[in-house]
Amino acid sequence: MGEHPSPGPAVAACAEAERIEELEPEAEEPLPAAPEDHWKVLFDQFDPGNTGYISTGTFRSLLESHSSKLDPHKREVLLALADSHADGQICYQDFVNLMSNKRSNSFRQAILQGNRRLSSKALLEEKGLSLSQRLIRHVAYETLPREIDRKWYYDSYTCCPPPWFMLTVTLLEVAFFLYNGVSLGQFVLQVTHPRYLKNSLVYHPQLRAQAWRYLTYIFMHAGIEHLGLNVVLQLLVGVPLEMVHGATRIGLVYVAGVVAGSLAVSVADMTAPVVGSSGGVYALVSAHLANIVMNWSGMKCQFKLLRMAVALICMSMEFGRAVWLRFHPSAYPPCPHPSFVAHLGGVAVGITLGVVVLRNYEQRLQDQSLWWIFVAMYTVFVLFAIFWNIFAYTLLDLKLPPPP
Repeated sequence: MGEHPSPGPAVAACAEAERIEELEPEAEEPLPAAPEDHWKVLFDQFDPGNTGYISTGTFRSLLESHSSKLDPHKREVLLALADSHADGQICYQDFVNLMSNKRSNSFRQAILQGNRRLSSKALLEEKGLSLSQRLIRHVAYETLPREIDRKWYYDSYTCCPPPWFMLTVTLLEVAFFLYNGVSLGQFVLQVTHPRYLKNSLVYHPQLRAQAWRYLTYIFMHAGIEHLGLNVVLQLLVGVPLEMVHGATRIGLVYVAGVVAGSLAVSVADMTAPVVGSSGGVYALVSAHLANIVMNWSGMKCQFKLLRMAVALICMSMEFGRAVWLRFHPSAYPPCPHPSFVAHLGGVAVGITLGVVVLRNYEQRLQDQSLWWIFVAMYTVFVLFAIFWNIFAYTLLDLKLPPPP
């Protein structure tokens, strides 16, 4: 780790607090809890225009006026956390979180990492780092918009567990593709082979009652050109996101995108099969790109505009390939080639559920109102799609292609 500047009084106080907590954990006095309406009254006094924001300077003044209620070292940490807001403003929910110690990465963790959190030295300025430390720092700057979160992640990441979810899914996709390539004797545009749809993993409209197909279709790809881009995006975007946010959250976004993709096809492109992991991949990539745009000033990844342009071009080319293939004369008429609508289902999940996940690093999703709104929307869509699959095909008297 690089050299740190000499700690000031506030840092020394934080270090001393850490030692006291380690020796006498029962003696620590928590920040006095207060009802949120009490904080609302305080907040409104400094927000006469009802904008929903106060400046960090105002928050500092408020902390000074309530300093008698706080231990000095905790007050210093709250000040450091307030100063980490790059836009110089604090919204009401941030205010409540800071004052009532609701966030998991609030002042308790800041105290335990006091030397780093109160240091004026940016993480990017650290010198003498090992290769693994530089990698972790790179991932932090690629995914997190706030310096205080980047430092916390850099200090706390242990690579245990590793990003197993994205790596496992990618390896399985490659393995199934190679197996099918050998079986069919074809690796480019495998989907044009007459026996391609006979695989029990592909989603097919005639076999939509076999529920596993709504998920397992991700292990079948139209060809090496289809698999290649999905694998690259999963490794370059999915793995870093999993390193930061964990397998549970990233796996949830990925699987939600996959299921939304197949259900979207069953509703909007009812006669077409589905293959490929584009639903999950587009969910992750669109969430990441949306998070960068929404936190543009805070994201410090290099060449972010150029890289966003390249990512959008690659996604557009893949989507264009899927559209072309869908309307290309089929190799197994009357069944058309696989649908492109799964891509759109993945994007919809990414800019809703995915953005909420990526914007709430080290915070409880169940405490975020937007999370529940988007979960409710997703649930309504899934229930609608289920009933659509049960009744609409019969009511519309739709002529489906024969089963493979």
